Amino acid sequence: MAATIILALSILGCASLSRAQEDVAASATGDDAQPEISRNAWRQRIEDAKRRARDVARERREHPELYMPIPEDPDLIATERVLNDESLQTGDIVSTNKGLFVFRGRIDQPRRQEDFVPLSAR
Repeated sequence: MAATIILALSILGCASLSRAQEDVAASATGDDAQPEISRNAWRQRIEDAKRRARDVARERREHPELYMPIPEDPDLIATERVLNDESLQTGDIVSTNKGLFVFRGRIDQPRRQEDFVPLSAR
């Protein structure tokens, strides 16, 4: 949690610093459209960034369910692993959450779901 807050503060601080550097660079080149940032304005930007970081941290604490990773479907993961396994030979048996299958495809062609035939129970 602390790492998240520090990361948010760093990002927001960098954005503020970048804007300040742009302001200074513009005034150094003689561009009078944007005056150099004052010390008070700089402090205000830092305080605003801290407030936004606190707001984000509070939101994450109050609604952690919104920030939880979406679990991947184990059936889909197993199927993808089998379909992408380059070491399979014709006749190999693979096990997934859907049961046992025999690989009937050719090793010189891409894997397809049709290449896997359910192993019949004896």
